[in-house]
Amino acid sequence: MYDSTIMWNSFWRSRDRFSLDQLRYLTDQLTKVQVVNEVNKDFVIEALRSIAELMTYGDQHDPSYFEYFMEKQVMGEFVRILKLSKTVSVPLQLLQTVSILVQNLRNEHAIYYLFSNEHINYLITYSFDFQNEELLSYYISFLRAISGKLNKNTVSLLVKIRGDEVVSFPLYVEAIRFAFHEENMVRTAVRAVTLNVYHVGDDSVNRYISSVPHKDYFSNLISFFRKQSIDLNKLVSHTLINPGPDSTSTIIAAIDEIEDNLYYVSDIVSAGIPDVGRLITDSILTVLIFPLLLPSLRIAIDNDNDIQSGVVTSLYLLCCILRIIKIKDLANTIAAALFYPSEAFTKSFGGFHPEGVLMQNDCSNSNLSLRDVLLAYVTKGDDIQVLGSLSVLATLLKTKELDESMLDGLGILPQRKQHKKLLLQALVGESSGEEELFSSKSSLTRDSTGSDIDVYHDKIKDRYGISCQSSVVGNSPHVNRFQVIDALVNLFCRSNISAVTLWEGGWLLRRLLPYSESEFNSHHLELLKQVSALIQVSYNNCAAALVEEVKGIWTDFLISVLCDEWRKCKRAMESSSPPKEPNCVLLLPHPHYKFSLEDDTPKGSSFAVGERMQELVKVFVLLHQLQLFTLGRALPEQPPIDPTGDLPTNRRAQTSGLDASGPKAGTEISLVNAVPCRIAFKSGKEHHFCFRAISLGISGWLVLAEELPSQKSHGIVRVTAPLAGCDPRIDDKHSTWLHLRIRSSSLPFLDPAKSNDYGRIKTKSLVDGRWTLAFRDEQSCNSALAMIVEEINILSDEVHRRLKPLLNLETAIDLSSTDLCVTEDSSNRILPKSL
Repeated sequence: MYDSTIMWNSFWRSRDRFSLDQLRYLTDQLTKVQVVNEVNKDFVIEALRSIAELMTYGDQHDPSYFEYFMEKQVMGEFVRILKLSKTVSVPLQLLQTVSILVQNLRNEHAIYYLFSNEHINYLITYSFDFQNEELLSYYISFLRAISGKLNKNTVSLLVKIRGDEVVSFPLYVEAIRFAFHEENMVRTAVRAVTLNVYHVGDDSVNRYISSVPHKDYFSNLISFFRKQSIDLNKLVSHTLINPGPDSTSTIIAAIDEIEDNLYYVSDIVSAGIPDVGRLITDSILTVLIFPLLLPSLRIAIDNDNDIQSGVVTSLYLLCCILRIIKIKDLANTIAAALFYPSEAFTKSFGGFHPEGVLMQNDCSNSNLSLRDVLLAYVTKGDDIQVLGSLSVLATLLKTKELDESMLDGLGILPQRKQHKKLLLQALVGESSGEEELFSSKSSLTRDSTGSDIDVYHDKIKDRYGISCQSSVVGNSPHVNRFQVIDALVNLFCRSNISAVTLWEGGWLLRRLLPYSESEFNSHHLELLKQVSALIQVSYNNCAAALVEEVKGIWTDFLISVLCDEWRKCKRAMESSSPPKEPNCVLLLPHPHYKFSLEDDTPKGSSFAVGERMQELVKVFVLLHQLQLFTLGRALPEQPPIDPTGDLPTNRRAQTSGLDASGPKAGTEISLVNAVPCRIAFKSGKEHHFCFRAISLGISGWLVLAEELPSQKSHGIVRVTAPLAGCDPRIDDKHSTWLHLRIRSSSLPFLDPAKSNDYGRIKTKSLVDGRWTLAFRDEQSCNSALAMIVEEINILSDEVHRRLKPLLNLETAIDLSSTDLCVTEDSSNRILPKSL
């Protein structure tokens, strides 16, 4: 063995480091190494690193470099060095060197050479010490680099074939050993390797990965996903009981991992390997859907947080699977299973909480089909259950892999698709299509729809051993459709559901009803008249509550919020996709938090009132647009609100000398009718000001101005605050003191910087201010109070004047008044009497 000192001295002698001579020298020195230990390891490591640099350089500038590499069989030297190595640092560098070679060599012949002997497979199957995390990381990167060069030509160099069949594929087999490693970066790299393999498109390789025992990887993958789903449900259950400051971020992290896994499965499916698609479908159904998700969709007798969390998690996961994994057979099988009663799954499986099955099986609700359970969530569930159920229905409606007959059987085939299908049937001479198109029932027949669903029920029975008579399939799609519409209309009559959820319901209802008057027949007109009448009652209640907001804390922002929410709602209703992503169901506030119009306003917090006002406006705007929609009218870009016009004479506004922009600090203002006062913004530091209250259009201000010494009738504005919401009150013990609440000059939820990613206001730092004005006598104090009250009334009257066209139904949407009284009871049905 050469002395290591001689090696290093000659290593650094004068020589172009990117020359062919340098490559010859390094290769020669490596061939002379007979043992690798602590003495010479640094030289070996540097030699390996330098060879990688030289080969990359040669690939781009001089083919003779690789010719020499092949001639001297340098890859064989690498393997020999690995066998000699007694330290972990040399295998690390060797893996990195080979990875660099594979990644950076652009010459196809060079890649073929690297793969054409067994050296690469030897490195792949070598028994490295994977207890060393750094070594494992380099090894996985090495596998990933190799997989990046796979194609139909190169893959044949890495497999062993007997006859026409692949019998060994070390790259794939060794990679999936680490598919479920605890380190996320390792899992991600393994997925990249497997996807590169699947997308090669080699039939023999596809048969290999679909055969025993390698096909177990796909069921193991779904089992791993099942474990993640159970962990997510535990997290959701814990959050329902003990919500904390980090709950949302923790759930978001779990959601991201769940969806990443599903997108990986989707990428596998997109490779188009038929056997793999069937394996994944069977695994998802037998490992996840049938034993876990569907049994969890049950109606709890009481507010059991475990069962509630199971419902929420299952609804979310169903949406994700349908939305991300594009397999026709999977989507239709899931949809067909919704016609089964829940007991078909709970009697064999337990769901997320099997201990709750016995409780549910003892109640009459177990006879409901899962589709009926979804509709029951809409009509009777809490806010989260409603949103989750609507998300599932909307996702089904948007799932292109679902047969239209399946959607029609569920009662959610969009009106335009239904009309188009019947028209096509009529044009090709199918009598049933022509009759249905022009009949009052206008829906596909039970025979054409039910037979398609029966095909999937037979598959579920024969393939998965689950059988049960479904009463829902016996209904005509006409009945099922009206059941869904009925549930949605009843939803709009509920007062304890958030606007976010109601908008989701509005989006779905719009798809189930005709879009324009030209699409209406007499039956449609009758249906829409009933829908409109039922919604109008909720609309009237909402409009009455909105009138109260005219006198509220945020009256000066009411119109701008209305216009903003009108545009948002119009975009949401006309969008091709639902307003919210399915993960929103896991990120709503605690389900026991109620969005009721009758809730008492939290005292002392204008911000809570602002949120409540916005919530009310969102509901009002939705109901108003639905009223327009049920008449087949196009939605205007802006709500019908009176323009500014000529403002009525306001004596104080006129005498103040202000323009339309209002008072600003440092500007001059008239002090006519101003009342002298004192105020201390800091303890022990009192200021003397002149106080004025001024309204101008739909804005108003409290103004503290400093009198000009040279012109007593004018002053300089020093401090301003919003007039609306100031809640003036004379102190109980000091009749010359006037207390005022000073709210923010803007609505926090309109400022993205003050809201988180899910629209919830960061309220911890938002606190109302307080002014206490001291006047020289009781009369001055009363005069200031009267001025404030008068200006608030002027402001409120102007807001109310502009809103009148919107609030007057006969003017705004020309709807007849109705005396119907709608409650939340499920007996408020809109099914035709003939059914």
